[in-house]
Amino acid sequence: MTVLAVVGSGPGLADGVGPALDPLDLALVRGEAVFETVRLYAGRPFRLGAHLDRLAASAAALELALPEGVEQLAGRAAAAAGERDAALRIVCTRGREETAAPAVFAICSELPPGDELERRRGLRLVLLTLACDPLVRAASPWLLAGVKSTSYAVNMAAQRAARARGADDAVFVGLGGELLEAPTASLWWRSEDTLCTPSLELGILAGITREAVGELAAVLGLRVLEGVFTAEDLLAADEAFLSSSTREIMPVVDVDGTAVGGGVPGPTAAELQVGLRRLAVAEAG
Repeated sequence: MTVLAVVGSGPGLADGVGPALDPLDLALVRGEAVFETVRLYAGRPFRLGAHLDRLAASAAALELALPEGVEQLAGRAAAAAGERDAALRIVCTRGREETAAPAVFAICSELPPGDELERRRGLRLVLLTLACDPLVRAASPWLLAGVKSTSYAVNMAAQRAARARGADDAVFVGLGGELLEAPTASLWWRSEDTLCTPSLELGILAGITREAVGELAAVLGLRVLEGVFTAEDLLAADEAFLSSSTREIMPVVDVDGTAVGGGVPGPTAAELQVGLRRLAVAEAG
C-alpha cells in the first residue's frame, strides 16, 4: 500500500501513477532535501506538529524554502491510507538548480513486517568507530548536526556494516569514544532508576519519540540523564533500547557480542512500548 501526493512546483501526480520527482531535482542529483517520517496509529499521525517543526528547522539549516500546504498534504496522504497503522513520510526537495522551485510530497507505506519479531527477541548492536572502516574520515566538521536530510548514504552503509557483522543495527561512536545514536534511532539504556541517553549537544538528532520517552519516564518514576557516555556505560546497563517514530521502542540484548541486561529484552522497554501506544491513542483524542 503506497499513497502519493505532491504540492509545490515541479512535476508530480497526486495519484502516484507517474513520476513524482524531476530527474534533475537536486534531491536526486545532490541529496538536497529534508524529510520526516511520522507514525500513523489507526490512520492518525502521532505528533505531526512536532515533526513539521523539525522539518522546518532542517529546511532552514539548508536554506531550503518550504512551500505552503505541507500540513494539508500530510493530512491528505494520511486520510488516503485509511484507518491503519502506517508510516507517513514527508519530503521537501530543493528542485532543479536553474529554478530552485521546491517540491513537497508525502508517502504512506506499510510498516516494516519484522518489527514485532525483533521487539520480542531484542536487537543485536555493533558500535561503529573509526577503526571499523578505513573509508570513514577521521574528522567531519561539516556534517549537519541535528538536520534530518535525505543524505542518508552513511546511515544506510552503517546498517549494512552491522548486518555484515551479524548484528541488526549499529551505533555511531565519536572520535573521543562517546556514544552518539543509531543510524535511524535514538539510543537509551537504564541503570537502576535512571534512563541515560547521549546529549543533543553532541549533534545528534532531537528525536520526536525520544522526547516522548522522556515524558513517559517520569510516569514510570525514572529520571532521565543526558550526557557524554562511553561503551562501558552501555555495557554495564540493566537494559538498553532504541527509540524511533517508525519502530517505536526496540529492546537491545547484545552489543558487540556482549549480552546487555542478561541478554533478554528488559521490562522498562516493554513498559515504555505500552506507554507509547497509550500516549498515541490518548493524543489522537
